[in-house]
Amino acid sequence: MELTLDRIKAQSAALLFLVLIFGACKSKKAVTGGNIDEGISTKRIIAEHYTNQPDFKTLSGRVKIDYSNGDESQGVTVSLRMEKDKVIWISAPLGMVKAHITPERVSFYNKLQNEYFDGGFSYLSGLLGTDLDFDKVQNLLLGNAILDLRKERYTSTVNPKNYQLKPKKANELFKILFQLEPKNFKIATQEISQPEKERQLSANYTYQDISGKVLPDEIRIVAREDDENTNIDLSFKNLELDRTLNFPYKIPKGFDKIVLK
Repeated sequence: MELTLDRIKAQSAALLFLVLIFGACKSKKAVTGGNIDEGISTKRIIAEHYTNQPDFKTLSGRVKIDYSNGDESQGVTVSLRMEKDKVIWISAPLGMVKAHITPERVSFYNKLQNEYFDGGFSYLSGLLGTDLDFDKVQNLLLGNAILDLRKERYTSTVNPKNYQLKPKKANELFKILFQLEPKNFKIATQEISQPEKERQLSANYTYQDISGKVLPDEIRIVAREDDENTNIDLSFKNLELDRTLNFPYKIPKGFDKIVLK
C-alpha cells in the first residue's frame, strides 16, 4: 500500500507522535524558580545542563496527547515505557495503536486502519522537518538539548528568566536556539529552523520532580512547514522510575505496510 507523505500527515499525524513519546511516586512537585547569574560562562551553562540530566534505567507512566493541525484535533492518553538509550514503547487504549522505537528503527501499527510502518527515522523526520534519530527523539522527550551542545561553540546571553544559547558560527541552512531555565539548567525552549525550506520545530517545557529526578511535566511542540502548523501538547502523568518492564510488540498479520515515496 503506497502512501504519499501528504496522506500520511492527514491520516496519521497524531499516531506519528505516539511514536515520539516515551519506587512509585504518589505525588509530583512542580519545578520552578531559580535565580539568573549574570556572570555565568557559556561553558558552565553547558556543563550544568549535562550534569543535571536524569539518571535512570527505565521510565514508565501515562502521557496525555492533544494534537491539532488547523483542520482537525484529537486527544488520547497512552501508556509509555522507556529503557534509556535502548527502546521507547507506546500503547494506546486497548492496544489499538502500538509503537516501538529503537536506535535502529521506528515501527508502529494501527488497528483502526489495518496498517503499519517499519523502517528508519525518515518518517518522523519528514513530518517534523528536521533530521531525527533515536538520541534526538529521546532528548526531545526528556528535556535535554536535541543537539549535543559540546560539539559546537556557543555564545550565551541572559533574558529575564532563562539563559539563551546560539551557535557562535552561523549555519547557512539551519538556525538554532536554546533557552535553559536557571534552577536545573534544563531546556525551557529549543528551536531548529530551516528558513529556505520554511520549516521550524520548537518545543517548550515545564518540569516536575520525580524521586529527585527532574523530568518533563508538559511539553508543547510546534512543527511548521510552509503555511501548515502541527501542534502537539504532551502531559506526563504517574511517572515511575527503574521498575522492571517488558516491551511486547508484534505487527499483526495481514496489515498493509506504509511505504514512503
